[in-house]
Amino acid sequence: MTIRVLIVDDHAILRAGLRRVLEAEPDIEVVGEAPSADRAVFEAISGRPDVVLMDVMMPGKTGIEGMPAVLQAAPDARVLVLSMQDDPRYVREAFEAGAAGYVLKEAADSEVVDAVRAVAGGERYVHPALGARLVAAEAEERRRAAEDPLSDREREVLRLLALGHTNQEIANVLFISVRTAETHRAHIMQKLRLSSRAELVRYALDEGLLDETPP
Repeated sequence: MTIRVLIVDDHAILRAGLRRVLEAEPDIEVVGEAPSADRAVFEAISGRPDVVLMDVMMPGKTGIEGMPAVLQAAPDARVLVLSMQDDPRYVREAFEAGAAGYVLKEAADSEVVDAVRAVAGGERYVHPALGARLVAAEAEERRRAAEDPLSDREREVLRLLALGHTNQEIANVLFISVRTAETHRAHIMQKLRLSSRAELVRYALDEGLLDETPP
């Protein structure tokens, strides 16, 4: 069985490198490339890939934002996220959006190939060390959830909101999309049952968030 792969990344040099690595394998065929999440939808329809190797941070929609449309265009495909971010929170967000695997851009060529084969075979893939960190982070968040309703990422967003940053500025600082920043803000307000920025600032002050060292 030949694994059909669509490469989605805004850097042409990286796409070319990935194509070279993947097409050196006898069981892998690159059926298309796309520089953006929107273009990936069209390539997914025409190429009918088994695996979509997708970057996270791209101009316009992020890979996570564009993932649902790509999966709708190619329902049988599985998305393998390719990212520079090794923070477990990004891994969790990717899987929540529908990803089947997460591999770092700094990974060895052999790991990328192994990851493509794994997700094509129906498995979920995360580098073992990164996966262990994800499990540990989730365990810590479950422990803290009993004491604090906010996740670490939500606390970061709350702190920045309380300092007066806009959603766009928060997105830039945390390397997330504006839409994700807006979603975090809505969740924070809902969880804490707050209705205004003044109440949000007061909560941040009471919790000592403005005294914390920025992440």
